[in-house]
Amino acid sequence: MSINWFKYSAPSSFYPLAGKVAPWFAFTAAILFVVGLYLSFFVAPTDYKQGEGYRIMFIHVPAAWMSMFIYIIMACWAAAGMIWRTRLSSMMASALAPTGAIFTFIALWTGALWGKPMWGTWWVWDARLTSELILLFLYIGFMALESAIDDPRRAARASGLLALVGVINVPIIYYSVQWWNTLHQGASIKMSESGGMETSMTEIMLWTLLIMTFACWFYTIAIALTRVRSIILERESNNVWVKEMLQGER
Repeated sequence: MSINWFKYSAPSSFYPLAGKVAPWFAFTAAILFVVGLYLSFFVAPTDYKQGEGYRIMFIHVPAAWMSMFIYIIMACWAAAGMIWRTRLSSMMASALAPTGAIFTFIALWTGALWGKPMWGTWWVWDARLTSELILLFLYIGFMALESAIDDPRRAARASGLLALVGVINVPIIYYSVQWWNTLHQGASIKMSESGGMETSMTEIMLWTLLIMTFACWFYTIAIALTRVRSIILERESNNVWVKEMLQGER
């Protein structure tokens, strides 16, 4: 039995599907957060250099990863909406932007908390910190530009173009510690020449970091699906299927 996935590109088909799967992603995210936070604060060993203060890494690093990854996905959705003129694509880009901005803010905030005892200052105009701050401005600019234009299609094109231009900042964030001499430490996890994964962390630290990352990703999916349902109702309010559905709920 084959499934016609293309039918879910229509907001009317995607709306009920998002409502069914979003709670499952939210439940999974909650479980992973509980497990991850327990491992972060009670199981992972104390770092021999940074002491207990390093534990903020288990929040800071996943947030930083998600801030970059969500922006790429958001830009891909925006590009799809501009190329194929699919309404749902621009809606998904809009749904992802606030969560991406929140993770970027968390990454900057926890980075400052981590940097104070390690560097002796809350903030430096370090290449990675500065480019991450620019990422936050890109998220805010995307949302501000979209809300400033009344016509949804024109708003989607304008904000989508900004998202695509801003993608160039993502590799700058990632490779900044290699391209410039910065205070920010290098990557703790990287690929070896043989194609394997190299890490300076213990196995329990690595698993904790990965669990927290998956928790953030499942949370992002749940929130984006919930938010896109609201966007669909707002932008498709004049369509017959929305009116019939709302009348049926009453």
